[in-house]
Amino acid sequence: MTRIAGTDIPENKPAWIGLTYLYGIGRSNVISVLSAAGVDGKKRVKDLSSEEVGKLSAVLAKYKIGGDLAKEIGESIKRLKEIGCYRGIRHAKNLPVRGQRTKSNARTKRGKRVTIGAMKKEILAKTEKGKTDTKAK
Repeated sequence: MTRIAGTDIPENKPAWIGLTYLYGIGRSNVISVLSAAGVDGKKRVKDLSSEEVGKLSAVLAKYKIGGDLAKEIGESIKRLKEIGCYRGIRHAKNLPVRGQRTKSNARTKRGKRVTIGAMKKEILAKTEKGKTDTKAK
């Protein structure tokens, strides 16, 4: 298993896909990283020589990736929450931050739908019975 910047890269993937396993390196960044290192992106990770892996590591050292990037992003979000700006409030409430609609979408942020309103007669009767029992005591 090849390890670059503290992350294991899958052996059977092409280099340009394998590098996207690094936090902070996406498909657009990979092209510039591979060209700067002079490595063929179509080569499988297991076929890369130790010299090529060293070149990639040297180029990636210029980028902020992994834990450093995650820490910086976390600090930025914490700062927004502390100053109480709109974006910080949205982060705190776990709602979309960038102006998306939430009435009909945003299920991944808001969670599973909760139906409020119509109840079946049996459930309604049980809840009313429970309310009267507690009042009688």
